[in-house]
Amino acid sequence: MAIAASLHSLGQTVRLGTRTPVIAVVDLVAGRFPLRELVIQAWFLLSITVLPALLMAIPFGVIVAVQIGGLTSNLGATSMAGAVGGMGVIQQGAPMATALLLGGAGASAITADLGARTVREEIDAMRTLGVDPTRRLVAPRMVAMVLVAPVLSVLIIVIAVAASFVVAIVGQGVVAGSYWQSFGAYASMTDLAICILKSVAFGFVVVIIAARRGLDASGGARGVADAVNASVVLGIVAAMVINLIITQIVALFIPVQVI
Repeated sequence: MAIAASLHSLGQTVRLGTRTPVIAVVDLVAGRFPLRELVIQAWFLLSITVLPALLMAIPFGVIVAVQIGGLTSNLGATSMAGAVGGMGVIQQGAPMATALLLGGAGASAITADLGARTVREEIDAMRTLGVDPTRRLVAPRMVAMVLVAPVLSVLIIVIAVAASFVVAIVGQGVVAGSYWQSFGAYASMTDLAICILKSVAFGFVVVIIAARRGLDASGGARGVADAVNASVVLGIVAAMVINLIITQIVALFIPVQVI
């Protein structure tokens, strides 16, 4: 029974994940997409993730600078600190930090909202009135999450690289010119595009899992709490698996090149 229930839940999640983008595109083309709800959800997601992103990016950049600085100093290659630190932040650090923020703050808020509506039978009432919950509630949240994810990634990159730069210059004696020269020699627009692609994929998976768990919530407040916990854990784990897959594909087909 547990396996059957898991497969059923997976099938429902996949169905929601394939149906929601189609509904969003069709409604955008037809001009009936709930733009007001989209703006509200996007602003809400930004309001609960921007400050944590800043607080996460600064120590992350400092840690990268300290670790990379010690390694490059021992190897006598301090001029490569910018390249190694920047590549680490852009390719791995920023996307995963975005996944953690969206999977934690974003997913929990979405699941709690939809779960509360479900246990209060608002979702059933919408279906009775002929209103599709996926079109009215899930699609705007999906588009909002997909739009907010790249913004968070770019913000984390800027703050983390700036923090890493300050530590490298002030604390490790790295020349500012060599830092940016090595950074520019290895980092490229392709790396930024891959970072944005990862963040969009993470945001999409996280919001679909969160919405599915919220719509499946039952058992009152305890059921909503369990749904929130499950959506956070599953969303972050799914993001890590997707990150591994994308990283392997990128390493296979797009090797690092010096510009």
